[in-house]
Amino acid sequence: MNIGVFGATGVIGSRVVAEAQHRGHRVTAFTRDSARFPTERGDTTWRAADWLDADSIATAIAGLDVVISAVNAGHGIADTIAKAGNFVVGARAMVDALQQHPEIRLIAVGGGGSLEVSPGLQLVDTPDFTRVLTEELRVPAEYREPVLAGRDALNIYRQSNRHWTYLSPSSGRIEPGPRTGRYRLGGDQLLDSDTDISAEDLAVALLDEVDQPRHLQRRFTVGR
Repeated sequence: MNIGVFGATGVIGSRVVAEAQHRGHRVTAFTRDSARFPTERGDTTWRAADWLDADSIATAIAGLDVVISAVNAGHGIADTIAKAGNFVVGARAMVDALQQHPEIRLIAVGGGGSLEVSPGLQLVDTPDFTRVLTEELRVPAEYREPVLAGRDALNIYRQSNRHWTYLSPSSGRIEPGPRTGRYRLGGDQLLDSDTDISAEDLAVALLDEVDQPRHLQRRFTVGR
């Protein structure tokens, strides 16, 4: 398939590009700044596109079968907190762009804070969430803002009639690691126990969804 990846220079996006190439897909990688194009590009086509602008997205994705969004609101924790609203702006831009290309599938990677820990109760709304951020994830309590923005982005997709899928990892952090090809699947509920998953295995789960769609117009989660 012809696959486009937004956020292709990031930890997750770069692994998605590599996994898609490994499976024989034709990959176009997008980043907002052409200065970030890698020197060694292999078979990947690199293009500059602004994931916050619907017209830029619509022009970039013409001719693709699947678009994968693995963007972050900012660079680093402090910048992501400051620019948390970009998640919402980007989701609206993507939905607007897909109106011009209704045949294209979207798979967006978002956070796990909106996963449910019990029926109707999302992790971000629990009294313990600040402790989870500061003690377990070791990020400032203000990181709740990007989490809430990610939930708002998911709701934008849910209210659309596009061919979207939303992947919320149950892991608090996604780091580079081994590609085992093993993972657990879930729906809207946070996976329990040892849920850390490497960026490489997250890319495996995402490309499995590309190759065999099972969550059209739905959110799903993965963990180890």
